[in-house]
Amino acid sequence: MFDMKEVSPIYFLGEFDWLDVLRNEILTAPTGTLRTSIERSTAMFDKEKAQERLSKLSGGVAVIKVGGASEAEVGEKKDRVTDALSAARAAVEEGILPGGGVALLYATKELGRIESSNSDEKIGVQIIQNALKAPAYTIAANAGVDGAVVVGKLLEQDDFNLGYDAAKGEYVDMVKAGIIDPLKVIRTALVDAASISVLLTTTEAAVVERADAKASKSPSRMPDMDDYDY
Repeated sequence: MFDMKEVSPIYFLGEFDWLDVLRNEILTAPTGTLRTSIERSTAMFDKEKAQERLSKLSGGVAVIKVGGASEAEVGEKKDRVTDALSAARAAVEEGILPGGGVALLYATKELGRIESSNSDEKIGVQIIQNALKAPAYTIAANAGVDGAVVVGKLLEQDDFNLGYDAAKGEYVDMVKAGIIDPLKVIRTALVDAASISVLLTTTEAAVVERADAKASKSPSRMPDMDDYDY
């Protein structure tokens, strides 16, 4: 039982409810313990359970109901909700960035300030810059506009929130327009891409399927050794 005598004297002005004090006293310790458990735990199952308990204690429980005309439609909507939920959690953990690929695009400006000691490093920086421009370029190209023009116009100005809204076909403040990306997602994508790139540069050989062989072969024909380049 909670002993009212153990509560320190509290002085207040205006209306006051003892229930607020009791609730804070009872919930503060458990929620702190759960947050510590989430940070230190290495097992995903334990983290999820601790997060679930923390949500219940802090009043952050929500039930999302997904419906549709068919099983396929329900599955698609469920996947979208799951992706949105994961993105929201990632945003809470590490914050957000302007979306539409502009965060990566504007990072190329900082890379341009790097002083390379040799030509190989300079080429490496250029490769990374071209890769960082690809998302914004592709989004614009898929919307039916010239990606190079969009990328060039964005890089000419200094507002790092400005981006191209492909749905409306106009330049907007991405944050105010609600077009955002979780920082954690962008950071993880960069780290993973760098890891794969390093792996490819240290690989002695790679096997790729020739484009002409891929286009000409029938679905029923097994690939021949001549279909591949080494």
